[in-house]
Amino acid sequence: MSDLSSFGFVLPHWFYWGWLAVMPLIMMALDRWLSSRGVGAVDKNAEANEKLQQIEAELKKSVDYSDANNWFTNAVDWMSEKSGVFISFWTVNAVVFYFFEVVMRYVFNEPTIWVHEASFLLFGMQYLMAGAFALLHGAHVRVDVVYNFLPDRGRVGMDIFTSMFFFMFAIALMITSWTFLENSYSMDERTVETWGIQYWPVKGVMMFGSLLLFLAGLSKLLKDIVIFIKLGREQHA
Repeated sequence: MSDLSSFGFVLPHWFYWGWLAVMPLIMMALDRWLSSRGVGAVDKNAEANEKLQQIEAELKKSVDYSDANNWFTNAVDWMSEKSGVFISFWTVNAVVFYFFEVVMRYVFNEPTIWVHEASFLLFGMQYLMAGAFALLHGAHVRVDVVYNFLPDRGRVGMDIFTSMFFFMFAIALMITSWTFLENSYSMDERTVETWGIQYWPVKGVMMFGSLLLFLAGLSKLLKDIVIFIKLGREQHA
């Protein structure tokens, strides 16, 4: 690796990874502390959650999934929810990084060598980790030309049918991610830019995100099967 001392302040690799791991926990704890004291700023989060629940209710129509939960689906849904909240705070880091870059570049005429790389790696990991959260909240893209005109059992049945394509993608992503992670770690792969940060943690996040996405899809499939059977019994009752 080249000598970085001539580039001014360079964010240490260990601090970058450590901060991404610790910072969201601090923010989540702070948010919980503020919520427990009824701070007004947190009311915006409550309002946003209420709107999100309305959107989810609209997507799910009249299908009630509450009776389809079990210990496995509850555990997976909890992990999907918390991981989504966790990585959402990473966006704050990107804002701080680019603010620092602008100040250094245009005020001190000393552009950094790490901000752009740190940010695009961050957004890439965010994208991979958000899949399970998006699936849990019905935020993935779906063509509703036929779907919205189906009865409740028809929509659930279509979800079960289309899940086979989802699992093909999820399994392929997991296998590919594991291969990428294994090769990257064994070769000590690093970025080609001057910062030269290791790639294997990024591909480790990719592996974890694909595994969580698979589990979230399995959780949804199990709930869909239970609801499909329940609605069928109600129709024949």
